[in-house]
Amino acid sequence: MSRPDRSDGDVAKQAATLTAAAGRAAPHRITRLAGGRNNQVYRLDLVEGMPLVLKRYFTDARDGRDRLAAEWSFISRAWDEGLRNIPQPLACDSSSHAALYAFLPGRKLRPKDVTAAHVWAAADFIAAINARPWPEATAASEACFSIDDHLAIVERRLARLASLEPHAPRSDQARAFVARSLRPAWDQVKAAVMAECRPLDFDPSRRLAAAECRLSPSDFGFHNALVDDDGRLTFLDFEYAGRDDPAKLATDFVCQPEVPIPSTLRGEWRERLMSGGVLDAAALARSTLLMDACRIKWACIMLNDFLPLGDARRAFADADERDRRCAVQLAKAARAIDEIAA
Repeated sequence: MSRPDRSDGDVAKQAATLTAAAGRAAPHRITRLAGGRNNQVYRLDLVEGMPLVLKRYFTDARDGRDRLAAEWSFISRAWDEGLRNIPQPLACDSSSHAALYAFLPGRKLRPKDVTAAHVWAAADFIAAINARPWPEATAASEACFSIDDHLAIVERRLARLASLEPHAPRSDQARAFVARSLRPAWDQVKAAVMAECRPLDFDPSRRLAAAECRLSPSDFGFHNALVDDDGRLTFLDFEYAGRDDPAKLATDFVCQPEVPIPSTLRGEWRERLMSGGVLDAAALARSTLLMDACRIKWACIMLNDFLPLGDARRAFADADERDRRCAVQLAKAARAIDEIAA
């Protein structure tokens, strides 16, 4: 059995417990998989049968989100509804914050690989998970049920950036970027949103009715997808899932920075969501109104590595060298602001 990290004893114990609970053979090799930003993910090669995936979820007293519960609930419901472009859920153990899933073959998409067919597949997945009501679903992480909610999320994230860790690499650069670029850009974007609400007849404080909300994977984009040799997509990582404003889903998909969709396909993304019943005319108008606010939010998210909790999550998931991470994220945040200016 390979030794993935210093906690290999715990990993091996969890792997044995969960494979037994799922009625599968014992693992004979455990291999840490790259790419998890908030969690630890391992491939389990079994004595017999197909490989499986063990996922260990990050927990911290400062972060009240139950990542395992959110993902397990979402993916179990989707699997029961007949969706098969997701990992099959096999077993979970809430006490150890770990779950077992079927292993999905495939590779990560690169930005240059994204086609219209991929965009359609993503929109069709969202339509499929919303084909039937799920009234018992809890709210998504940072769910928004009014325009004011969207704006408040950005304000909260900007407020957190006032507490940048002083010993973080490049913290002086990050602090200067927040003061000179990010905050001024947000002030302009927020003022523009509020000014545009009146001609659109939007009340920023109005709460969405239940029928206007949709089930959302939340952190949804091609950064959380695999493509196989035949070009078929499978979707991963639903630990923030729940009820939300579909306008937030639509804008987050466009603004996430890792594997963005080409600007030429953004219209097709929205049109496919509308034809699938995910977006109505009002939600489409909200998504257009809030696009630059979403870009500011993502710029804030990219600076999480400069915050104590953000670095703790990344360290749990991947003990990569922090200076390099901080430099990369700072550059991504700057590009998000540049897209607003463009």
